[in-house]
Amino acid sequence: MPLLQSEVEPCCPPLAERPLTTEEAERAALMFKALGDPVRLRLFSAVASHESGEACVCDISDVGVSQPTVSHHVKKLKEAGLLSSERRGTWVYYRVEPAVPAARGQAPTEAATV
Repeated sequence: MPLLQSEVEPCCPPLAERPLTTEEAERAALMFKALGDPVRLRLFSAVASHESGEACVCDISDVGVSQPTVSHHVKKLKEAGLLSSERRGTWVYYRVEPAVPAARGQAPTEAATV
């Protein structure tokens, strides 16, 4: 049964909606910090743009760094709450967490128009 968007609790409100609470700001800062690394941003983008909505690590590891470095960066994205994973046999599949604003079509640049 697919998860309906209305059932997903967003990780934090859109930046222009209201001032963030301390907890929301800390959570958002962790996400922005994780995405502040170019390799992590490429990995996140590879998962988010994958046609099936999830990507095997074998599909996203061509980002110009070694496999252990890919694993390190994906771990940081998971710790920041941006990705989740599932092991299937010998491969790990990643998907963007539904609560992430980018996964819901809300780009962080919405506030940039202010």
